[in-house]
Amino acid sequence: MAISSATGKPLTSLAKERARAYTISRAAAGGFKRRGLRAYFEYRDLGIEKSSKGKVVAHVIKALPEKAPHGAWHSHACNLQFVYVLKGWLKFEYEGVGVITVKAGDCFVQPPNILHREWAHSKNMELLEVVAPANFKTLDGPPLVAAAAKKPKPVKKAVKKAAKKVAKK
Repeated sequence: MAISSATGKPLTSLAKERARAYTISRAAAGGFKRRGLRAYFEYRDLGIEKSSKGKVVAHVIKALPEKAPHGAWHSHACNLQFVYVLKGWLKFEYEGVGVITVKAGDCFVQPPNILHREWAHSKNMELLEVVAPANFKTLDGPPLVAAAAKKPKPVKKAVKKAAKKVAKK
């Protein structure tokens, strides 16, 4: 009979279930693999998918040297996508938002199904990404047209333009 180290009493079935779900992903054992959504990144699975029974996936993503993003529009069919930048920086464009640059220490929640594309990232970029559900789908966006392939306008310009419209009213 298993005894609880916290109470000194026999473990309940709920405590046993929680203990089986406990997960630890050690840096030394969990290496990066060249698999995942993007060929220019390496992914390190953190074991959350198994312990959450598919409710959530979490991984650390890092940039591969000499690999650049291709900037294709896409979206993710998910309920939640949370990103925390560990190292470096990334530049994204979001439909209806504009261009956003995020740096180490920044975090963002990417709304479900928002069309976006990555424009650039630093060579040392690393981020933590958490997505629910774990088996989310990535959907290709509309085909790039000549106008969309041009360098996007920074968000500051879009905000200034919107502010001018509001001021005129």
